[in-house]
Amino acid sequence: MYGHVTVDQILSIDRFLDPGITADALSKKTTLGGTGPNIAVSAAKLGCPTALCAFVGPDFPAKYMEFMESSGLMMDEVVTLDEEETSTCVIINDRDLVTRVFFYQGPQGHAVETGVRLNRMAKASANVHFCTGQPAYYISLMEELKGGRRISLDPAQEVHRVWNADLVSQALPMADALFCNDLEAGTICRYLQLEDVMEVDLPLVVRTEGDKGSTAKVGDEVMRIPTVKADRVVDVTGAGDNYRAGFYAAMYRGIDVPEALVIASAVSSFAVEEVGALNNIPTWDAVLERAEPYLGGIC
Repeated sequence: MYGHVTVDQILSIDRFLDPGITADALSKKTTLGGTGPNIAVSAAKLGCPTALCAFVGPDFPAKYMEFMESSGLMMDEVVTLDEEETSTCVIINDRDLVTRVFFYQGPQGHAVETGVRLNRMAKASANVHFCTGQPAYYISLMEELKGGRRISLDPAQEVHRVWNADLVSQALPMADALFCNDLEAGTICRYLQLEDVMEVDLPLVVRTEGDKGSTAKVGDEVMRIPTVKADRVVDVTGAGDNYRAGFYAAMYRGIDVPEALVIASAVSSFAVEEVGALNNIPTWDAVLERAEPYLGGIC
């Protein structure tokens, strides 16, 4: 798993005000975040052997390093770089759960310039998932790793501002799967001059659509994946990352792709019930219990 390791600061406010006017924060929570830990820690806790390949700075809190290790995550290639600052994300949610995000990339955003090649764990893996980080670095790794393992491309929110048409076109032919949400799908379609992201010629394309569920192309078949209902919705941060973790945990257990995507939706439903992406990771049995009524709803 490749992605940012980030310190998240999550604030809630009543509403966004006009520029220059200060809004009081109603609550503030600092947590471990980033697509790397969000997906990898959740997958590991769900029983899927998972390695994280990422960079942090010496300012990265020891308690978060210990938390990742305690999840069972393989940490051989979580590398601390001197004179770097760890990636930081400030997330602000209003009362309607409208979100604004401010992001500092840290070393994952200029990985080529570090001169450090994180490839040993990926070479030993059956599945390699590339999420947020420097596209040039990831493309070079994909070139090295293609063949012999399944590669997923998941540029996430960075597809709008870090990736471009040329980079996406370079990466996709080396991938076996593409993950995106509905907004990201629109940008990918614009880059590739497509009407629908389901036209991307890969064995698996997954588009998550928030509370509307998700759509997937599995082989040549496009199918709707139902939304698994949460008990409550408190914070949508990391819902998509937990979806991916649930998918890999299901695939590791030999579950077919359509059913694995329903299970992915079930894991995501737990994530939104608490503040922070990693604060409500369910047991595998709890996931199966919640997913079971929906497994017949794939169409």
